[in-house]
This record gives sequence, C-alpha cells and structure tokens, in this order.
Amino acid sequence: MRIADNLSIIKQQILDSALKSGRNPLEVSLIAVTKNVSAARANECIAAGIFDLGENRVQELQNKLPEVPAARWHLIGHLQTNKVKYIIGRVALVHSLDRWTLAEEIDKKSQAAGIVTPVLVQVNVAGEETKFGLELQEARDFVAEAAGLSGIAIQGLMTIAPFVTNPEEVRPVFRQLKGLAHDLQDISGVRMDQLSMGMTNDYKVAIEEGATLIRIGTAIFGSRY
Repeated sequence: MRIADNLSIIKQQILDSALKSGRNPLEVSLIAVTKNVSAARANECIAAGIFDLGENRVQELQNKLPEVPAARWHLIGHLQTNKVKYIIGRVALVHSLDRWTLAEEIDKKSQAAGIVTPVLVQVNVAGEETKFGLELQEARDFVAEAAGLSGIAIQGLMTIAPFVTNPEEVRPVFRQLKGLAHDLQDISGVRMDQLSMGMTNDYKVAIEEGATLIRIGTAIFGSRY
C-alpha cells in the first residue's frame, strides 16, 4: 500500500482509539519513524500531511536534515553525550533523556546556543535490561534536579513497552507512565503534558491509556529490514 493509504488507516484508528477512551483525538500526534527510510519516502510522508518525523540515530538525522527540509524532527533513540552538539537547535523534541550526564550536556550546549531544548524523560517502566531509561523510583529525584537546568525544558515522559503478541499485556506499562506523569506534576519548572508511548504493535492501547505522541514506523513504511 502507498504511504498515504497507510496513514489514512492509522489516522482512523487514532480517532477510534481516542473516542473509545473518551479523549479528544486532537490530543494525539503521530510521529512517523523514518529509521532506515529514504529521504524520498520521508518526503512522501510529509506530502501526505505528517510533518513530525522521528529518528533513532543522530547520523541518519543529520543526513536527512537537508533532504527533508519541511520536517519537524524528533530524536527518539538513545542519545550519546558526544552527539548532543549535532542536534541542538535542529530537533523539535528529544524523547530520550535518560541520565544526568546527558541532561548536563544538553543544558550546556543549549545555553551556549542561546536556546532552550524541549525534552522528555525516558522511563524504563517495564524494567527491561535491554532498554534504556530511568527506573520508576528514580524519576522524581531526577526530574526535580533537572528542572533546575535552564537550557532544557521537561515536557513529559517517554517509555518503550516490551514487544508482545497481545498489546493488552502492555496496557499496565502505559498506565503506569500516565500515573507517574500525574504524580510529577507538582514539581516546579516542569510540564507533564506529553506522553510519548506506543508504536506500531501497541499504539491503540497506548492512546487509550493517555499517549499524546505515538511513534510509528512499520505501519507507515512497511518492513525496512
């Protein structure tokens, strides 16, 4: 199927999932994940009306920046501290703030550039050893400390759920992230407006549990491996 056709299906499912849970569908934004996708196909996605694109790797993001000029880029993958300098001022949102050294580096490079970088704090809700992110019990102290950094603006939280055959199995993961965001709302200097959770396999459940940003690649572009 064409990218535009796939997007049409996904938009309808976003609508259905939001309404099912009593939410306004406009609260949910789709991020098209362009990992291993050509610039031409990324531009096809933009032509179909999706301007928010997500990249996992800084190098691939850098390569696409001049070729996909209309995109609003999101850095959704693990970010190495030494790569921060390449994305400052070039991305709309960093989804993967997961450690203090990274917070300090984003803060330092942002202040040097005279900007504030919007970020999400990545939480490893499921406690998977193969995934990055803070543990649930670490999140409050980390967010409270990071709130004092003037070069970053915490907008919410992100998580990656375990890959399962039945998406219902990861509903508790999304529910826990939503609950954590609610608990952290009292921390001065941060916002908990954004919940980045849900991918091709589980985004409908994620929307029902409060996702505001869903990260979808395969359902848009097909298998890329």
